Amino acid sequence: MSEKPLPILVVEDDPNLREAISDTLELAGRPVLCAAGGEEALRILAREPVCIVVSDVRMMPMDGIALLKEVRMRHPRLPVLLMTAYADVDRAVEAMRSGACDFLLKPFEPSALLAQIDKYALPDPGTVVDVVAHDPVSANLFGIAARVAQTDATVLLTGESGVGKEVVARFIHRNSARSKGPFVAINCAAIPENLLEATLFGYEKGAFTGAQTAQAGKFEQAQDGTLLLDEVTEMPLALQAKLLRVLQEREVERVGGKKPVPLNIRIIATSNRDMAEAVRQGVFREDLYYRLNVFPILIPALRQRPADIVPLAQRFLVEHGALVGRQGLGFSPEAEAALCRYAWPGNVRELENVVQRAMILAPGNRIGPEHLGLNGAAAWGAPDATPSARHSEHAPEHYKKVDNMRDLEREHILRTLAEVNGSRKAAVERLGISERTLRYKLKQYKDEGYFQE
Repeated sequence: MSEKPLPILVVEDDPNLREAISDTLELAGRPVLCAAGGEEALRILAREPVCIVVSDVRMMPMDGIALLKEVRMRHPRLPVLLMTAYADVDRAVEAMRSGACDFLLKPFEPSALLAQIDKYALPDPGTVVDVVAHDPVSANLFGIAARVAQTDATVLLTGESGVGKEVVARFIHRNSARSKGPFVAINCAAIPENLLEATLFGYEKGAFTGAQTAQAGKFEQAQDGTLLLDEVTEMPLALQAKLLRVLQEREVERVGGKKPVPLNIRIIATSNRDMAEAVRQGVFREDLYYRLNVFPILIPALRQRPADIVPLAQRFLVEHGALVGRQGLGFSPEAEAALCRYAWPGNVRELENVVQRAMILAPGNRIGPEHLGLNGAAAWGAPDATPSARHSEHAPEHYKKVDNMRDLEREHILRTLAEVNGSRKAAVERLGISERTLRYKLKQYKDEGYFQE
C-alpha cells in the first residue's frame, strides 16, 4: 500500500479562510484537499479517501449539517469536524447529535485545529502494513479497523464467505495494545457441536469420558490477547446462552469445574450471514447479537473493491511461489484483464485458489488467461453473467451491465458440484468455502427447487 498519508478535506465557502486553514495544515506537513461547498466535497469523497473532513457550518446552498448527514450515510466511519461561530452553538449541538466527531468555535488557534485532527483523523495508510488496500474502499476499511484497534471494543465482522474476515481480525489484533498477547481463532462451524463447548471453555480432568487431564479452552488460551469467534452464527443456541454469560461476566468456567477464571481478552466475531435475519428466524439470540455488535464492520466483497484484484493476485503469486520454489512468476496483461473481468463469487479465497492452480498449469514464468481456468459465465459483462453488483455503488460503471449475483453464485456452486461428480469435499476445496456453508447453500437451493439430492 502507498506510504502517502491520507489528505484532510477542508470545506469552506470563504476563500480567504479556506486558504488560511489549508496553509496551516500544509505547514504542519499534512496534505490537504479543498472544496468550496458541500456538493464539491461529496464529489471529492466519491473518488478518493481522506482521513477527516473539516467543514464550516454556514455554507450555501448545502450547509455543514446537511453535508455531515450525507457523509454519515455514504461514509459512516469517516470523522467530520465542524467549524462554527459562537452564535451557532445550538447548531453545533445538533451537529454532535447528527454524528460530528467534534466542533471548533471560531476564531480558533492553529494548535487547536491540529490537536482535533490528531485526535480524530483516520490513521495514515502508511501505518497499514501487511495488507493489500489499493482500492479506496479497502483503504477506508483498514483505516476504520486501525481506529477501533486502539480501543478494547468488541468487533463484529460481517461479509460474504471468503472476503478476508480473519485477515481484518488479525490486522486489528496486530495494531492493538494486545499485539504482544496471543491471537486465538476458533471456527464455530468446523467443530462438532458435542466438542465445541469443551473447546471453547476448557474442561477439568474427569469432566467427561476421555478427559484424562485438565485442558484450558480457547478463552483461557487467549488471555491478554484476542479471541476470534469465526462464523459465530453457526453456534448452537444452548451454547450461545453460555457464551453470553462469559461475555457479560468476563470470566469462564471449565466444563466440570467449579472455580471461574477471570478473563482479560478482546473478542472479535465474524459471520457471513445476515445476523439480524438470523435473530428474526430464532437461530441466534438477540441479546448475544447486541453484545457482539458493539462495533460492526461490513467487509465489502472483492467485486466491490476491484482495484485490489490484481495486487492481491500478485501477492498470492509471491507467497505461494516462494513456498514451491517458483519465484519470478508474473501475469500477462491479458491474464490481469481476465482477473478484473471475473465476478469472484468466492471472493479473495477463490482468487487465491485460482492463483495456486495457475501456478501449476503455467509451464513458464508468464501466466496467461488460459491458465486461470475462469469460467466465462462468471465474468463481468459476459452474455450470460448475472452478478448483482450491477447496482452496487462501489462497482465501476462497466461492471453495471451484469445482474443478480445470487443467481450467479447458485449456478457457480451447482456447476462446480457437477464438475466434481457431486463430491462435496472436492467442491468446497475448489470453491474456497466451508463444508457447513456448502450444506447451508444446498439446502437453500433445494428448498427453492434448484437442487435435488
